[in-house]
Amino acid sequence: MIRKISALLFLWVASATFSTAGTELVMVEEPGCVYCMRWNTEVGPIYPKTPEGQAAPLRRIDLTESLPADLSFRSRPVFTPTFVLMRDGQEVSRIEGYMGDNLFWGMLGMMFEQNSVHRSGG
Repeated sequence: MIRKISALLFLWVASATFSTAGTELVMVEEPGCVYCMRWNTEVGPIYPKTPEGQAAPLRRIDLTESLPADLSFRSRPVFTPTFVLMRDGQEVSRIEGYMGDNLFWGMLGMMFEQNSVHRSGG
């Protein structure tokens, strides 16, 4: 019985860990984007240190270059910054634009909840 419980516990922990594996937040930006620079100042330095940054590490791509072949967007991003939540290279949700850190964190939290992205420590 204890062996079965241990095996089930192991599978549960492995699946919980796997649920965020392959999850990343893609920031689509372009040179000269004032709102990108503002996000870089207000959020960029702390994002990797947050539970959100741990659950969905940031990956930056330049809108003026070809989109990476390993990412599948529902539609080509047009606005910068655009934040795209990806799971295993597939878009699951996005935020277009940046209007301040409070709105960003609130919208990101909603994206995480709607897509069952679990934040460690939060």
